[in-house]
Amino acid sequence: MIEPFTVPFMGRALAELALLALICGPVSVLVFVRRLSFVSDALTHTVFPGVVIGFVSGGAEGLFAGALIAGVVTAVLLTVLTRGGALSDDASAAVVLAAMFSIGVVIVSRRSSYTSDLTSFLFGRILTVTPRQIAETAVLAVIILGVLLVGARALIFRAFDPAGAAAAGFRIVWLDLWLNVVVALVVVAAVRAVGTILVVALLIVPAAAARMITSRLAVMAVLGSGLVLLAGYGGLLLSWTASVDHGISLTSASAVVLILVLAYVLLPLGALRLRRHPSGSVRPERTSPHELVG
Repeated sequence: MIEPFTVPFMGRALAELALLALICGPVSVLVFVRRLSFVSDALTHTVFPGVVIGFVSGGAEGLFAGALIAGVVTAVLLTVLTRGGALSDDASAAVVLAAMFSIGVVIVSRRSSYTSDLTSFLFGRILTVTPRQIAETAVLAVIILGVLLVGARALIFRAFDPAGAAAAGFRIVWLDLWLNVVVALVVVAAVRAVGTILVVALLIVPAAAARMITSRLAVMAVLGSGLVLLAGYGGLLLSWTASVDHGISLTSASAVVLILVLAYVLLPLGALRLRRHPSGSVRPERTSPHELVG
């Protein structure tokens, strides 16, 4: 259970996933209450052209900067397009996703020698994470958690009562930009570990699974982080066991996501038992905003 993680690359992979667990839990709760699942999916794909351009211009060292710039640009574009309600979040996300991802595909198709290297950033390569990449993820984790500590109440207020938040003096457009940038930073932090395609699971599944057990946002955030950490450990161990002991090729990032999704599938069964009275009847769920915040 522990021995595989004494191998340096396994230890680094687990450290990277532990850092991602710290930020994905709370951020996934905000994505959940704002119903921004598709927007988050779009953000995970729109960093692809940034990854491509960064790789073309600076090799592996340029990937982080390219993804960061693309993520922030996408966050700004989504905020501008949805400002004033002219376009819905989903419509704006679809437009930006199609445009940005197409740009990345065009660049890759013109440089076939990079295709195999860039494929790893679609599907992840957690076992090749370097100490420098862990340090970069740690810096982003500190920034993200700091931003959430400062703005969590305002972001939650805006999620449940936008009109009330505006009346209270909050600039809704800035709060939307704030959250979009935070989600983009999470994507940038996770893209090298689990890839642009699988990172969406880290942004959506933790809160959705935790909601099966509790309706309180703080508890959902803690449970979401715990689920990502357990899935990270279990996925790495499963991948190691399958490859080393049984000769079965199983990518670590995919195993992590599959375990996370499995938890989402199984948790409702346990939650149903927890909600039963001794008489066997099922308690009604509490879903009011006050209880969610509390």
